[in-house]
Amino acid sequence: MPIINNDEAKEIPFREGYRVHVLAGAHHGITCSVSISVIEPGAGAPLHVHSDVDEVIMVLEGTLDVQLGPNRSQVGPNHTLVIPGGVPHAFTAVGPARARAMTFLPKLNVNASTTYLEGRPPDNVIG
Repeated sequence: MPIINNDEAKEIPFREGYRVHVLAGAHHGITCSVSISVIEPGAGAPLHVHSDVDEVIMVLEGTLDVQLGPNRSQVGPNHTLVIPGGVPHAFTAVGPARARAMTFLPKLNVNASTTYLEGRPPDNVIG
């Protein structure tokens, strides 16, 4: 059973101003992924939808401007976003400080079932 030192987690450049540190995933022999993201103010993920994959995002630091379906909210630390598969969503870090968030995806290669309604896919795949 691997025990991960989060400070040594593999970093993946994901988007400009958005870095992902994979805590657990394919390289550990599992079929889900957990990561911590560091998102600079103004960076984030454009509107997209995972057709068949739920997503859970826990905000650890900073503030995210979040769109979940037709609803928009500002979400800060100690809040969790529960995003069912098929719900369009987007988020951007806002405020003076970067945001940190932990993300859980129940399966690998989520990009295969992701449609971008705005913007472009990320630079790299998480897994």
